[in-house]
Formats: sequence, structure tokens, C-alpha cells
Amino acid sequence: MIDLEFFNNRRTVRKYNNNKISDSELNKMLEAAFRAPTTGNMQLYSVVVTRSEAGKKALSPAHFNQPSVTGCDVVLTFCADFNRFEKWCKISDAKPGYNNFQSFMTAVIDTLLVAQQFCTIAEMSGLGCCYLGTTTYNAPQISEILKLPKRVVPVTTLTLGYPDGDSPLSDRLSADAIIHRGHYRDYSDEVIKSYYAEKESRDDSRRFVEENGKKSLAQVFTDVRYPKINNEVFSDIYMEFIKNQGY
Repeated sequence: MIDLEFFNNRRTVRKYNNNKISDSELNKMLEAAFRAPTTGNMQLYSVVVTRSEAGKKALSPAHFNQPSVTGCDVVLTFCADFNRFEKWCKISDAKPGYNNFQSFMTAVIDTLLVAQQFCTIAEMSGLGCCYLGTTTYNAPQISEILKLPKRVVPVTTLTLGYPDGDSPLSDRLSADAIIHRGHYRDYSDEVIKSYYAEKESRDDSRRFVEENGKKSLAQVFTDVRYPKINNEVFSDIYMEFIKNQGY
């Protein structure tokens, strides 16, 4: 039986030591990740591997200069990719029809499945990973740096390396807050409060509230970390970029 403790204790790693991952080991992990489920066995993704210091420094501003970008051994940019599949169709006398939202979402799902499979493989191999949500914020800059052609869109990024020390264990909602049996059951105010009570009572949560001068942890999310104005700006940028890439 699988050891669930490994998953229950997994940690996001943002700080790495100087130990290097060999190219052969990285390739083996990527090849194993590519066995992840994929729509119609089309494998609608590509992974851009950035190992050079110059390459990581070039990507860093697009990720808001998060230290893990330049501090890691490898940056992996996972991209939704219909470019390769469409070219195969065209040279095979088949007419592709994948310049639409449904196809884009199919490629996004494929991309995230392979990214998470790689993350699990890497962590089970003793490495540390950190997902960078900034990939969708600054996709145009990332695309230019990585020279992505039409029909290729960056979806998520992983920084990768050997952990430097221990990383904190992130809190999670209880399973009961997430699982719906038979049908979706909506939440009352009282139930919502009970589900988020533990998160709000954590010392780090209380510190976030105090440091940001807010009344609640929820306000830290809505007013500071993910405010509406930022969501709208980056939504417009990403949507326009996706259209420009041919979807």
C-alpha cells in the first residue's frame, strides 16, 4: 500500500542548496512525467528547461524577481502546445481545427497533468519544487524570452533543486470542506467559519493580518495578495496573449 504520509507531509521548497541535478537524471524524471494521462494521447505540452544563470536572470523579472528563480538549479516552464501536433497534421494531409478555446483548455489540462506528475517524481527523488503562479501574469515576456511560436502558451513554472534546510508545512482545509457526496451542497455562513477557523488561528495568518493592517485574513487575500484590479489587468494581458498565439 502506498505511503500516504509522503503526500500528507509534502512541502513547497523555495530555497535550494548548491547541489546540481545531472542532465541524465533530469531527463529520466521528465520522461517518466510524460507518461502522465493526456487527452487522446496527443501530449499537447512542451517543457522549456532553463539551467544557465543568464537564462534564469532573464526570466526572473517576469516572475516578480522571486528568489527561487535565480536560486534554484533548474527552471521548468510548462507550456500548452498545439504547434507540434498541428504541424504533424498538416504534413500528414489532415486539416487541424484547434484554434479555439476548447482546444486551448485541452492543452492546458494536459500541461498541468504532466507538470504535477513531474513535481511528484522530483519530490519523491529527494528534490524540492515550487510552482510559480506568475507564469500566467507575464506570459508575453516569458514567451519572448523563451521564443515560443504560435499555439504555444506558458501555463505554469516549476523551480527545482535540492532543498536547503526544512520548509514549513502549508495548512490545508479539512477534507470535509472540499468533498461533496452525491451532489454539491452549498455552505452556510456558520459552516464556512468553522472550515476556515483553523487557518485564521495560525500564528502566520495572524501575522499577515497585522503586518498588512487588515481586519481579517480574507482581507489579506482580497486587498493585498490577489486584489480585483490586479486580477483584471492580468486577465486582460493573458487573454490577449492567448488570442495572439492563435487560439
